[in-house]
Amino acid sequence: MRLTRHVTQHGPARTTRTTAFGLAFGIVALAAASGCSSTVRTGQSPAYLVLQRLEGASGAESSGTFQSVLRSDVRSKGSVFEDNGRVTLSIALRDVTNPSGPTTNNLITLNRYRVEYRRTDGRNTPGVDVPYAFEGALGMTVGEQNVQAVFSLVRIQAKLEAPLVTLVGNNGGALVISTIADVTFFGKDQTGREVTVTGSMSVNFADWADPE
Repeated sequence: MRLTRHVTQHGPARTTRTTAFGLAFGIVALAAASGCSSTVRTGQSPAYLVLQRLEGASGAESSGTFQSVLRSDVRSKGSVFEDNGRVTLSIALRDVTNPSGPTTNNLITLNRYRVEYRRTDGRNTPGVDVPYAFEGALGMTVGEQNVQAVFSLVRIQAKLEAPLVTLVGNNGGALVISTIADVTFFGKDQTGREVTVTGSMSVNFADWADPE
């Protein structure tokens, strides 16, 4: 109330100063907010991973062609095969104004990955509705240029246990289990700061017709 009476008594000049103060405060607040982007909050490393492409290839097919949607065969001519995934990665700097680009300290070495399956209908109990999640080791260093790595996307164990084993021969159960595989890659830059990136792709499990 004291500020209100003071502004009224001194007229437009005081009002102008008050408005200018409010404008300056707003600019400072905006600058502070812009410095807390989601990119900054994702980690301490000045570099981050860019996932360019995530693909899968059916182990039951001799061609081994990688595609953006994987048709995973739970049984092929009486045999069970693992399905591989392939990821294409590069790095970039958070500070886009840096003219020199990434240095050797910014290179990111990956050491492991994690695969989790989910369904869009909300039925996501591991071992009942979807295969169990798992982790695997990975050893590669990512720089500014694209690099690729092949990894296990569907383990052979998953095809020998529920729910995938129930698809074999269409044993009166579901014919197809459609999932989304979320693959997270973990690593560190050369100064030890942790970095992660996650990509997703569709994986459709069924006892697909055997290839000729």
